[in-house]
Amino acid sequence: MSQNTSSYTVFTGKRVLLDSTSQVAPATIYVDAAGKIARIEPEYSPEGASLDAGDRLLMPGVVDGHVHINQPGRTQWEGVVTASHAAAAGGVTTIVDMPLNCIPSTVTADAYQQKRDSFRDGMWVDVGTWGGVVPGNALDLAPMLDAGARGFKCFLCDSGVAEFPPVDEQQLREAMTELKKKNGLIMFHAEMETGATVDTASDPTAYTTFLDSRPPNMEVKAIDLVIKMCREFAPHVPCHIVHLSAADALPAIRAAKAEGLPLTVETCFHYLTISAEEVPQRSTEYKCCPPIRGQANRDQLWQAVLDGTIDFVVSDHSPCTPDLKLHGCCGASLPASAVEGDFVKAWGGIASVGIGLPLLWTEGRHRGLSFQDIVRLICERTAIHAGLRDRKGRIAVGLDADFVVWAPEESNTITADKLHFRNKLTPYQERECVGLVHQTVVRGTTVFDVSKQDSADWDN
Repeated sequence: MSQNTSSYTVFTGKRVLLDSTSQVAPATIYVDAAGKIARIEPEYSPEGASLDAGDRLLMPGVVDGHVHINQPGRTQWEGVVTASHAAAAGGVTTIVDMPLNCIPSTVTADAYQQKRDSFRDGMWVDVGTWGGVVPGNALDLAPMLDAGARGFKCFLCDSGVAEFPPVDEQQLREAMTELKKKNGLIMFHAEMETGATVDTASDPTAYTTFLDSRPPNMEVKAIDLVIKMCREFAPHVPCHIVHLSAADALPAIRAAKAEGLPLTVETCFHYLTISAEEVPQRSTEYKCCPPIRGQANRDQLWQAVLDGTIDFVVSDHSPCTPDLKLHGCCGASLPASAVEGDFVKAWGGIASVGIGLPLLWTEGRHRGLSFQDIVRLICERTAIHAGLRDRKGRIAVGLDADFVVWAPEESNTITADKLHFRNKLTPYQERECVGLVHQTVVRGTTVFDVSKQDSADWDN
């Protein structure tokens, strides 16, 4: 069919997946000057196309709803330029930043605006922002929502940074009472103290020493409280469990969902691709909270992903400098009293923004994961969760023209030169994957092209 393409930017491919309910098929997508999808034709039309995906898969851009950018205040850990560049290089077209590890924490409207102002000139992709719930800030929540916050995160245990303290049940009730007025979303770091402690007689450089100090019942106890509060405020305050690690909590989650409670759950790429048995001694790049657990636990998480109990998958990109990881890489200078590779004292967090797509596909394809599942898990549902249903997560007329073009069959070794986040310490260095991102498109503009990544055009 002949079309006048002069007023559009045109994207075409032989293998296009529009959403999680579609089939892979030829399509041509016409994008207007505002970066919105204006028309979709069910045919491959390379003539005059700005981007011809050919035999590669063109699908919606990834939406990563759990990223720690750490700006302002801790940009030596990360920053919006490096985080969003890393996202773009991995087919991620939207990231949503967490409210802690930045200074100030995003717990007031003023802090929210400071953060948004600091982001203004550095975004390779679209960036949203979560607010935070801390003791005493219940009355700050509505103003943050009005300013643009996508929802709010709280901790039920120590967060690791003094400026973002945890909330108890009464403080949580105060916050949720305010959120009820706005149908505001609240998210939970779902661990609570159960009396577990570190065995000081054990080797701190052994991963099991740390793992045993954060048993699954810490998550189970916290999730029981989350479900209780979700039930109390249903249907007005949607509740979300971030980074589920413990499969022991799945029965309670399934029961709450069967009850019809407004409860959603995420897990992370690392919980689905790494098992505790694989973690080498002193390799603190694997430390996170809640921790990576054993192979049997991982298998149960995968089943919950595939059956829909777990709603979606995110990175929880939470980097820091190598010295805080007590890791000797990258020329890090450790304190004189520090033990290199001490899992107990090292910062907890895994760097992985922009590498989730090949990680998920490499592991998932052996477990029955389809391309439609990928779109559901890391595009559609993450967009809905962040309140972006009408803009992101699908390829449809009227939505933002956010695409990733990738080769699912192509080998991909994750090497340092492919990592664009600030600190390259990650458990995925040298990991062999399948699936390579070739182009990333945000609102009709190609922001990453693998053929140009070695040129000055793609440098930070």
